[in-house]
Parts: sequence; structure tokens; C-alpha cells
Amino acid sequence: MTVGVEEEFLLVDARTLRVVPAAPLVLATAAGLPHEVHPEGTRYQVEISTPVADSATALREELATLRRTLARAAGAHGCRLLAAPSPVVAVEGPLHLTDDEPRQREQHRRFGSLTETLVSCGRHIHIGTLDVDTAVAVSNRVRPWLPTLIALAANSPFWGGRDTGHASWRAMAWAGWPSAGLPPHFTSTAHFRRSVQILLSSGAALDTKMVYWDLRPSGHWPTLEIRAPDMSPDIDTAVLQAELVRALVATALRDIEELRPEPALRDEVLRLARWRAAHDGLEGFGLDPYTGAEIPAADLAEAMLDLVAPELAASGELDHAAKTLAALLRDGSGAHRQRAAYARRQDLNDVLRHLADETENF
Repeated sequence: MTVGVEEEFLLVDARTLRVVPAAPLVLATAAGLPHEVHPEGTRYQVEISTPVADSATALREELATLRRTLARAAGAHGCRLLAAPSPVVAVEGPLHLTDDEPRQREQHRRFGSLTETLVSCGRHIHIGTLDVDTAVAVSNRVRPWLPTLIALAANSPFWGGRDTGHASWRAMAWAGWPSAGLPPHFTSTAHFRRSVQILLSSGAALDTKMVYWDLRPSGHWPTLEIRAPDMSPDIDTAVLQAELVRALVATALRDIEELRPEPALRDEVLRLARWRAAHDGLEGFGLDPYTGAEIPAADLAEAMLDLVAPELAASGELDHAAKTLAALLRDGSGAHRQRAAYARRQDLNDVLRHLADETENF
């Protein structure tokens, strides 16, 4: 299985660490990589996309190279990169959308204040190559693990200048879009296509790019795209997420090939498990997606690792994944580290400096 990753970053003033609408300038400076550096929904954001990689080592090298290149371009305009799902403090003044795209203006007209959540950043992981029929079948089997992936990546406790009481407020805020959140369980590819068409015909989505489910067959590539994780500064955590997702897909493919039935899953339990993951993150408790039983989130993460260990071993990635997960459980999630930075002086500027420094630790 191949893997590609899209990462979204905020651009902040190097002195004040407040978001600045500098994306057009930064992108122009980084124009030597036209296929790998892109605009996002607002002019406070930029996105990188890695080439297709067939190993975790290659993926890590690509992420480091792209981040380094983008950080240099940002620095040329007095900015720093912030690998953060939220700007932490409130964005002042009117929202600077990528206003050279009529689509963005129509999105703002139709969805109003929901577009304020566009000033947030996620990490999207593409696993391929999969035709749409296979991607739909695999998505049903990966879906139960979306809450655990959210907990692993949780990195947005602060939003609009306050502690939200959640480890991943981005997961909650983004789910406010009518085309976002957990995907349905699809009975067939035709069911998937009907679900997308309902989003379009109801006005819940402008186009297929606005199918914002946590997990979806990509509308543009022969991949399954996982959109649930928060953006986080640490590259090894990014690689861990990609390793786990690719192994989950490979495990699902093996189960399909061996005609293993899907375990019974109730949507209301999975919905609550998603909320609990966003609330507690990695340091608290989660819900078993099948039974609803309360379980330490760390135990759920280790159970996921155990499930996919054979596939990780086959790709030579088990040692890295196990060590990175152990370090994450020992040192704490991104949300935990943000709160620790804040606790020292109760100053959100310390959180912003912490995020900027971690982002630039290539």
C-alpha cells in the first residue's frame, strides 16, 4: 500500500504569533514546488502534500523537506509556520478567505459563520491504490477506529482565547458542517454515491470537495482518505498516524479477502465514542466502539497497535510505530503539551511559542 499526506499550517507573525493573511506571498516564494504547496480555504493557511511514498522512511523525509522549504518561504515574509489545528487566540477583524476563488465566496454566502471554522488545520492521509468499490468496503472496517485516531492526534484544546475543555475542539467544531463528521456505514458503492448526491442536492455541500467526512473514498485520487486527525507539530507523530492508517487499511483488505464478517457496530455508540475521544484525548478515557464500555484511551491506542501489528511487521514499521506510540503515551498528546505550556504562566503566548518551536523542529 502507498501513502501520501496533506498537512495544513497557519501562518503567524514571527513577533506577535498572531495569524496573518500572508499565504499569497509565501506561496509565491515557495513556487518552486507547484505541485506540493497549495493555498487553503483562508489566506492565513498553506498546505503541503507529499508525493506518493511506499515507506515510512520516505514519507518522513518528504515531510521534513517540504516543511523546511515552506518555513524558509514563510521566514522571508516575517512569518512562522504553526502546525496547529486552531489559531489558539481569536482571529481579529473580517475573515480573509481565499477570495480569488468564487467557490470560497459562495461557501461563505451559503454557510455563514460556519466558515469561521475554516481557520483550522488538519492532517489528511491517503492510502492507495484502491478503486472506489474497495475503498467503500474498507472504509466500513476502518470506521470503528476513527475515535482512537482522533484521540491520538488531539491537539486543539485552546480556541478563541480559551480552554474549550476538549482535547480536540477542532473535531467538534468541524463536525458542525452538515457534510462532516462520521461517514455512514455503506451497504454498497451505490449507497455511497447516493449519500454524496444527497449532500449535493440538499445544499449541504457545494461540490464533492465539500464531502468533509472523517473518512472517505477520495474524489480525486484512487485512495481512501482519512481526514479525522488534528494537525500536530511532531513529524514522528505524523508518520505514526500514517503507519497506523495504512496498516488498518491493509488489515481490512485481508479480512475482506478472507471473507471475515464485520463486527456488529451501533452508530449511536460510535458517535459517542467520537465525542469522548475529542473530549478526553489520549490522557483520559474512550469508549469501546463496539460495546460502549469506558476504557482508558491509551489502552484503545495499544489495542489498535496490536490489531495491525502483523501488517506493520510485514512492512518493517512495527518497531518505529511501537516506539513512537510509547513516547506519545509517556510524554503526552499535543493537547497535553499545550496545556502544560499554558500552566507555567497562564499565558497563551507561551502556547503559541511552544507550537511554533515544535513545528520548526525538523
